[in-house]
Amino acid sequence: MSLEQSWVESANARDHDFPIQNLPYGVFSPLDRPDAPPRCCVAIGDMALDLAAIEEAGLLRPGGARGVFAAPALNDFMALGPAAWEAARARLTDLLREGGARDLRDDAALRARALVPLSRARMHLPFRVAGYTDFYAGRQHAWNVGVMFRGPENALPPNWLHMPIGYNGRASTVVVSGTELRRPLGQLKGPDDAAPRLGPSERLDFELEMGAVVGVGNPMGRPVSVSEADEMIFGHVLLNDWSARDIQVWEYQPLGPFQAKAFATTISPWVVTRAALEPFRAPSPPREKPLLPYLHEPGPMLHDVRLEVALAPEGGEETVISRTSSRELYYSSAQQLAHHALCGCAMQTGDLLGSGTISGPERDSFGSLLELTWGGKEPLTLKGGARRAFLQDGDAVVMRGWAQGEGWRVGFGECAGRILPAPDFAG
Repeated sequence: MSLEQSWVESANARDHDFPIQNLPYGVFSPLDRPDAPPRCCVAIGDMALDLAAIEEAGLLRPGGARGVFAAPALNDFMALGPAAWEAARARLTDLLREGGARDLRDDAALRARALVPLSRARMHLPFRVAGYTDFYAGRQHAWNVGVMFRGPENALPPNWLHMPIGYNGRASTVVVSGTELRRPLGQLKGPDDAAPRLGPSERLDFELEMGAVVGVGNPMGRPVSVSEADEMIFGHVLLNDWSARDIQVWEYQPLGPFQAKAFATTISPWVVTRAALEPFRAPSPPREKPLLPYLHEPGPMLHDVRLEVALAPEGGEETVISRTSSRELYYSSAQQLAHHALCGCAMQTGDLLGSGTISGPERDSFGSLLELTWGGKEPLTLKGGARRAFLQDGDAVVMRGWAQGEGWRVGFGECAGRILPAPDFAG
């Protein structure tokens, strides 16, 4: 992709997350107008472009006479489908590029209404989450966890190399970056305890993931190919699948994660479109076992998104504790979606698919504290001397991601959350 410039000067910085090549979608409300309803936007440089304002001005109308952007979620726009997404991206690029259409640039009054500094914008959950499924598609993470709990001879479950496995999570507790969350309560039972007890999780963790956002669904009873699944995906977010490891280890057999995962999932406020990530396609790794034909890929389906995790104790400086890439996944989002729909499951606009923890091959590229501290046995030392095996109250976790081009990058912003003490509950 060319090094195209925008007349919004801040979008042309080489290390900015939101150049004209990106144009991620979000939902915002202006901080100086607390009663204003949330509405859809795209990020360009250090500004949010109010899509409802330019829709009202007639400069962008993907829904025709029916407006889709004066809404607190992207769902109505996403439901229009890939042709509408492509046309809107082309029109927005033309409105914002240097030398493009001058309708917005030359209209000072509209420009003043429609361009809001991100520093004065409150970001909201970008779409209504219809359903949430979390997969387990990172081989290194699956191997690490298996080695810890079952040993290297049985590290991967028997089905793992044949299909993307996952579980259905809670859409109701998916929250936007910046939301603080309570340490969860649950049943805890040590290996030598005679019975479980009720208490706050003592082994609270993060999981570094990507999330795929389904833009259009499939009818109940109709499977989709990997190629069709790829076309159904509107875009991607950063995702933190917060995990209570001690609650999880007691409850997960025989039906898998439940309360240990249900208390919170954090996503970035910006949905980076599939089109923006197209230049960063990456091939899947060699298959250790042949996949059934329905999971065959027509071409590269992964993306090379550079990822990092930073941890900051309350009042302390942040330390980057992990760096990896989304190309480390074994199964792509399109394969996950195709497998999900195989049984006839109806996917819907606004469904969210978590990738599973993304870990690279080296210790400093692991995507969870469980792995980074090897089950808590080897705590990390942070800047300032604090040590962490698992998260403590007041800790903030910040995830960042970007795909690097030549002279520009497509970024996701931040996916951040801070841990508050557990609620006061006697049971």
